[in-house]
Amino acid sequence: MFNWVSFLTYAIITAATPGPNNIMSMSNGGRLGFKKALPFNMGIWAGFTIVMLFCTAFCSQLSAWIPRIKTPMLIVGAAYMLYLAWGTFQSSGTIEEDHSRSGFLSGFFLQFINPKIYIYCIMSMEAYILPFYSSKPFTLLCFALLLAFIGFLFTLLWSGFGSVFKWLFSRHTRVVNTIMAILLVYCAVSLFTA
Repeated sequence: MFNWVSFLTYAIITAATPGPNNIMSMSNGGRLGFKKALPFNMGIWAGFTIVMLFCTAFCSQLSAWIPRIKTPMLIVGAAYMLYLAWGTFQSSGTIEEDHSRSGFLSGFFLQFINPKIYIYCIMSMEAYILPFYSSKPFTLLCFALLLAFIGFLFTLLWSGFGSVFKWLFSRHTRVVNTIMAILLVYCAVSLFTA
């Protein structure tokens, strides 16, 4: 049975944690305001959706051709999540700003060089989705769109709360990092209990 709690926990934590999309959205929101940062965020959504669709197609084909990769992918994925958990727990909470361009195309093209979203999709597909829906292309399409939408929602959130998030992370760093790390460990363990 598909574990929605585990899947959504992984997807939300991964989408919510700092990465190129979120940091640039926060920076643009803080500098330009929410409305003027929207073109950049819409570019992120468009590019993110395309990357999710390509990754989903790649993962589903690879899983169909080489079913033996599931266990090694789960081990690598769990190890990566534990690495992220440790890095998150040890993080100082300092967020570096990137004052790069802030238009639609800038957000769009960022997605094709953003390793975080590739890992986000591959792990989501291999660990949570493909074991249950590998032969259902429409369902896989819906999951790819859901993953892109979750990512987009968090870029909007980071943009909307630009300066507030900086304050929150710097003031409550240890609590926020500990909670995120524990949830990532939960996600890693749940890969083998589903």
